Amino acid sequence: MRGAFASLENMITVYGEGLVDLVPSQNNPLSPLVPALGGGPFNVAVVLARQGAKVAFQSRVSEDNYGDALMRRLEEEGVDTSGVQRGPEPTTLAVTTIDREGSASYNFYCEGTADRLVEPEAVDCDIACFGTCSLAWEPGASRYIEVLHRHAAAGRLVALDPNIRPDFATDAHRERLLGLLDDVNLLKLSEEEVEFFGGIDKLRASSVEAVVTTRGGEGLSLDCGELHLDVPAHHTEVSDTIGAGDTIMGSLLAAIERAGLKAGQLGQATESQWHEILTLSAAAAAITCSRTGAQPPTLDEVAAELGR
Repeated sequence: MRGAFASLENMITVYGEGLVDLVPSQNNPLSPLVPALGGGPFNVAVVLARQGAKVAFQSRVSEDNYGDALMRRLEEEGVDTSGVQRGPEPTTLAVTTIDREGSASYNFYCEGTADRLVEPEAVDCDIACFGTCSLAWEPGASRYIEVLHRHAAAGRLVALDPNIRPDFATDAHRERLLGLLDDVNLLKLSEEEVEFFGGIDKLRASSVEAVVTTRGGEGLSLDCGELHLDVPAHHTEVSDTIGAGDTIMGSLLAAIERAGLKAGQLGQATESQWHEILTLSAAAAAITCSRTGAQPPTLDEVAAELGR
């Protein structure tokens, strides 16, 4: 059923696009494409819900059949959709290519689509999460950025997952994102994105409290104040990597929320706490990679993966 929580206490609000991935049914460039619900922020919201977090999603979703499917999934997962706007514009499509190692790349069809016309609001919550295409596609990008600044000004924990794609890996986009970092508490990046931003030393010198770097099969790294921590990946048979980074972001936020950490407190978490947070996130990503498409695990499944 459509969520509209009576209380926003401990709420995590995720801002950004929901779209449809068109995924090859076989590892063949001419194989039929199968639609799958996706979009980084959409996936993060589902991850959070499956891990027991109280989560709301803000976006603009098409009134077409794909949009209806996106809404149904959110509602079935228990995500609060009261902040989702609907419109007659089409759903954004991402045509997906899977390489031999299971890594996914995307070509986007996004001109005039619903998510670009969003008018988000800075609702009361504990954590606000932003990222991916929604910070690159105007006019929605500027509106999301204004909401990000409002959350930071209100003292809420702000999380950012830029999820840089080749379509917007530009100098202008980098400068725009760097301009947000004074208002970001948690930054999640891939190794390639760390280099895109100028290296980890530059990011450590910023005001971001914690930077989590995904290193593929090597695991995760954390840089938080003077603390540097590496956690290995969990071994799995990779089906594809769709949604793996989103699973990590959602898992990080769910664990931070469970730990009761607020804006300005990430540096106060102990090495043991961070090790637990990263270990759980790596295990969740391994489960997602073992499945076709973005199918993140529940918290019970993560516990089973860790033998608990």
